[in-house]
Amino acid sequence: MPKNSVPKQNTVPQSSAERMTRAGRIPVFSPTPAQPGELWPAKAFVGELVPFAATAFREGHDRIGVELLLQAPSGTLSRHSMSLLAPGTDRWQVELVLDAPGAWNYRVRAFADDYATWRHNAAVKVGAGVDVELMFAAGSELLGRAAADATRPASERRTLSTAALALADTSIGAAERLALGTAGVVAALLAATPLASLESIAETRTVRVERSRAGVGSWYEFFPRSEGAVRHADGSWTSGTFLTASERLADVAAMGFDVVYLPPIHPIGRAFRKGPNNTLNAGQNDPGSPWAIGSADGGHDAVHPELGTLEDFRAFVARAGELGIEIAIDLALQASPDHPWVTEHPEWFTTLPDGSIAFAENPPKKYQDIYPINFDNDPVGIRAEVLRIVRHWIAQGVRIFRVDNPHTKPLDFWEWLIGTVNEEHPDVVFLAEAFTRPALLNALAQVGFQQSYTYFTWRNTKAELEEFLGALATDTADFLRPNLFVNTPDILTEYLQFGGPAAFTIRAAIAATAAPTWGVYSGFELFESVARPGAEEAIDNEKYEFKPRDFAGAAAADRSLALYLGILNRIRAEHPALRQLRNIRFHHSDDDSVLVYSKYLAAEHNTDGVADAVIVVANVDPHSVRETTVHLDPTLFGLPAGASFEVENLVTGAVWLWGEHNFVRLDAFTEPVHILAARPIPEAAPPAVPSRQKAARRTPQKTQKTQKGS
Repeated sequence: MPKNSVPKQNTVPQSSAERMTRAGRIPVFSPTPAQPGELWPAKAFVGELVPFAATAFREGHDRIGVELLLQAPSGTLSRHSMSLLAPGTDRWQVELVLDAPGAWNYRVRAFADDYATWRHNAAVKVGAGVDVELMFAAGSELLGRAAADATRPASERRTLSTAALALADTSIGAAERLALGTAGVVAALLAATPLASLESIAETRTVRVERSRAGVGSWYEFFPRSEGAVRHADGSWTSGTFLTASERLADVAAMGFDVVYLPPIHPIGRAFRKGPNNTLNAGQNDPGSPWAIGSADGGHDAVHPELGTLEDFRAFVARAGELGIEIAIDLALQASPDHPWVTEHPEWFTTLPDGSIAFAENPPKKYQDIYPINFDNDPVGIRAEVLRIVRHWIAQGVRIFRVDNPHTKPLDFWEWLIGTVNEEHPDVVFLAEAFTRPALLNALAQVGFQQSYTYFTWRNTKAELEEFLGALATDTADFLRPNLFVNTPDILTEYLQFGGPAAFTIRAAIAATAAPTWGVYSGFELFESVARPGAEEAIDNEKYEFKPRDFAGAAAADRSLALYLGILNRIRAEHPALRQLRNIRFHHSDDDSVLVYSKYLAAEHNTDGVADAVIVVANVDPHSVRETTVHLDPTLFGLPAGASFEVENLVTGAVWLWGEHNFVRLDAFTEPVHILAARPIPEAAPPAVPSRQKAARRTPQKTQKTQKGS
């Protein structure tokens, strides 16, 4: 051996049998729900039906069992048998409703199911006359072992002992002995408490369950300054206030909305104030953009003096609560050049080489009236200030924050802020307004945002919607909860610009039924569709001016979708299947413009013990009449294959007899969408009218009024 050389170490264990393995004797892989990478817990909301699943298998042909071991936040432990999703997949699942907020811990246990293996082998061998007595001896030993288990109830042990003795009794015929050893009662007992061996248990994983509002809600956005605003002869304005805005709340509640979102309510800067339609020449009477936060009157912890006082705001929140509405406010972490931060903490912004502070840009858009925060200059100070602000508004009764442009701030900041706030106030909900790249949009949800804006507004064709909604219900459902806003002050898509009232009806119906949370920006119900030239936003944008609306006049003139929106929210309230995210299933139609999906909640998962099935058939072309055949799989909404069933149009009240294949006529100008409750045909009930005949009976006048919500 050369001098100074180091002997080679023996890295092989003394006994190769001692080498540690990770697979487990009965391997358990990919337990879900889980976030990608499992850096954070999976998410759910109270009342959500959550599919717990895992891949588990063993070598050979012996049977295995798989079960979920679930610990509730209270510490209560429960055990749930999991079923094979489909032969050959080795994927096991059980669906459970999580009914309390907090951390739910779960493990997946897989084991050799000795009785199930024997039962299968005995049925084959005894039937073929092969190893008959050997199989009965093995079965008798198994059942005797189960009967000796002192943890089983005495009555159960007696039943198993009797079966064990029967298998060993050679005076009984083989067929009868087999029947006694595999009887339903015996099989049920050993399915409930299996004879297990060779078990493996996956590592503990956590599902963070948040309150229902984190996952279910109907949002309505309005600017309080426009509600009750008055324009005078000289061109000046008197702003609406929290008091006048509170008068609007009753109408919003009547439409069934349970969250009202307010754009920033803080003082607005004067420097570089934007005028109408985002122009740079603001006049003396132009109120400016609420997102240009901060003036001599204060910053993020103040309210605009023209809206009222903090006491007025608290009264507004209280009035909303009386009507069953929660108030969401905007958390926009940016500043007007007049914000107190600019002079008190200039280090919180980006200084350019010429000494000026960089304003916000989203090319080609420029926001000269807004300074973005530089989160890297003083991260400790900025975090402390933002946390102070959030706590301040929580103290005023706010439990929901819609966060403006979170994708322009560091991800770790949001992880820290939301985690800190939710540790103190688990009921606080953050909505991410992030129309950005998929990876970043998803990451914001992963680190803590309870809800997310999505690309829904730009998904309009049948193919686009099937792909998009299907992915929301599967690919990202363990961490991302979509809020399907149909429009915003910044987003007026071409579909709405040129689709007429039908487009508004179609989009509202799909948003309200495809996901448990959806939203509307004020003016949608009035079919506001004129865009600012060169922009995908409404002309005379409310971001830059007062915009009082005559809702009552529009309704009186039958030019309002308000009653239809109310019908949609009533349907959502009455049908719990629509308050679930993961249960959307798509069906086929012969027309590429007719979208068909169902949502189903089984009786055992519904609080009232009744199954709930809703079918939506939507003509997504707002310019046409579509006549086609839709092809349904009734097994996807709880009915037998090939069944005939009754459907009730939840908008018009019409009742039809449907089956697997159904003619549908959807007139974009009268009734572009069917929202149907499906149920078995009642016994001894008079026959329902076939859908073709019933459709012919509807008058254009009736369907036109229904489409408009009257």
